[in-house]
Amino acid sequence: METGRRASPLVAASVTLVALVTMALGYLNKARCAGPPFDAAGRSEAFDRIKDATVCYSDIQFLWLDRGIDQHLFPYVGGAIAPDGTLTGGTVEYPVLSGLLMWLGALGSHTDAEFLAWSAVLLAPFGAVTAWMLGRLTGRVALIWSASPALVLYAFHNWELPVVATTVGAVAVMATRLPLRVRAVVAAVLLGIGFCLKLYPGAFVLPLAAHVLYANASTGRRDVRGALGVLAAAGATVGAINVPFAVVGFDGWRASFAFQGLRRVDITTNSVWYWGVRYLFETPGATPEVSTAADAAFQSAVDLLSPVLVLLSFAGALWFGRRRLAVVGTYPWVQTSAVMLTGFLLFHKVHSPQYTLWILPFFVLLRVPWQVVGAYLMTDVVVGVGVFRWFAALAAGTDASAEESLVVLGVWARTALLLVLLVVFARAAVRTPTTRRARPTARRLESEEVPA
Repeated sequence: METGRRASPLVAASVTLVALVTMALGYLNKARCAGPPFDAAGRSEAFDRIKDATVCYSDIQFLWLDRGIDQHLFPYVGGAIAPDGTLTGGTVEYPVLSGLLMWLGALGSHTDAEFLAWSAVLLAPFGAVTAWMLGRLTGRVALIWSASPALVLYAFHNWELPVVATTVGAVAVMATRLPLRVRAVVAAVLLGIGFCLKLYPGAFVLPLAAHVLYANASTGRRDVRGALGVLAAAGATVGAINVPFAVVGFDGWRASFAFQGLRRVDITTNSVWYWGVRYLFETPGATPEVSTAADAAFQSAVDLLSPVLVLLSFAGALWFGRRRLAVVGTYPWVQTSAVMLTGFLLFHKVHSPQYTLWILPFFVLLRVPWQVVGAYLMTDVVVGVGVFRWFAALAAGTDASAEESLVVLGVWARTALLLVLLVVFARAAVRTPTTRRARPTARRLESEEVPA
């Protein structure tokens, strides 16, 4: 990001206010699933009945049970994973800081409705801070975040808002006037914290280190010490947060990672692996034994191919960033991070609906064509609504072919758009706030300035 350039606080405050209103709508949507009467475990009786048909499902409310959250167990320390993949003893399937947020949200809660409400109270400030930072960095374009339907659908679907805030915070820090090494170390710490929330910001440390390494590329000098400092700061942050949990309760800490590794590709994963590659392993009319063997082969192939392709996409993004260095004069770490995230979304075996919140800030920070942004957000609504309507039709035993077709269309349209974004992000310029300049004849709104 260009250093020193900021939109006015009034614009940022307006963007933040819109985000608060949007998140309030998001909470009201999710709260339709929560409330009395409750069963003996504190589960809203309406949840299972209406969560899919009315698209008010949230992982927050769902995970009130079966993770020790309702029992207020401190996460990970006494936990483990059973041979069948079931988590026990307070372990949750997310990195430790997300687990701590879940535990905090449950402390004063005795029902899933209270857990949803307190979790929203914890998460909303992160969404608001993200809006403020994006508003200051880009101006009114930040409404892509604040007024997005994705924020209504997913602000309180899972625990995504804190990790998004760390990523945007790293970009905001890099746009200050502090010395580069200082900025980069602080940004690396934020990305390390993000890794301890949802893992993916950890990948962005590599392009950030490259940005510091090639900061003086015009002189032919490389700042190796500065780049190593970035890697060390991120690594020390991750270690300081994770080591206490690993020491006190290794089995519970390890179980959160093992759970993700054991996850199968099924109707809940919303990925091209399920809606495309799976068919290569199926034989129409096959016996149950053959079908079971084919599914096992499919799952094994995905377990190998998915991480390999993700890592290859990361390597390709870093390589292309190095190529762009000669064109733009600095290593484009924000663009490279966006490409890495896009590669992850394309090739990871799971594509949960709320992942849209991860990519949304890059639509703000980078100059992405409005047509692509609009198409992606529309496609996201199709998938985000369609998949739950499909689940509802399946549960009701009614004809679900129309809903299934909608999901398939959405998944493949999103995949096509992600392929487009691989190229768009790689070549995109960074946004800066729009400004008004005096002209001899009139005053007009200038187009967004792009740093050289």
